[in-house]
Amino acid sequence: MQKKIKLKPIDVIGILVLLVLLVSVRVFQEQLFYDPLLVFFKTESETLAKYNSFKLFLGLLFRYTLNTLLSLGIIYILFKDKAILKLCTYLYIAFFIIFTLALFVIINADDVNLLLLFYVRRFIIQPLFLILFIPAFYYQKKLRE
Repeated sequence: MQKKIKLKPIDVIGILVLLVLLVSVRVFQEQLFYDPLLVFFKTESETLAKYNSFKLFLGLLFRYTLNTLLSLGIIYILFKDKAILKLCTYLYIAFFIIFTLALFVIINADDVNLLLLFYVRRFIIQPLFLILFIPAFYYQKKLRE
């Protein structure tokens, strides 16, 4: 018989609050972050708008940091394991470096691959790693039991 993750009511409330905050980051993205690529992908334009690379980097860093902190909070509440939290922190940092470098290489290429740019940017601005990490760590936890 498999054991389930047992959450106290305060844990469920904490996760719900963090999820609402994650959604809020998305809802208020235009007010919170400098990201000319938002407009570019909404209008499905063929040419990239002019942008300030430094401001774009800071906007992406701010958004990624918010998503990361909220995601780490959810992961900690679910698993209550500092080793998992530490590993996730290192992974989030490594993925930010990798995807941000990739984004700026793609965006500054002579022939910009818009689909690749869209998906690399998506990994930076959305909490997709949370969706990947929760099942992975849950499965790992079940294997240990």
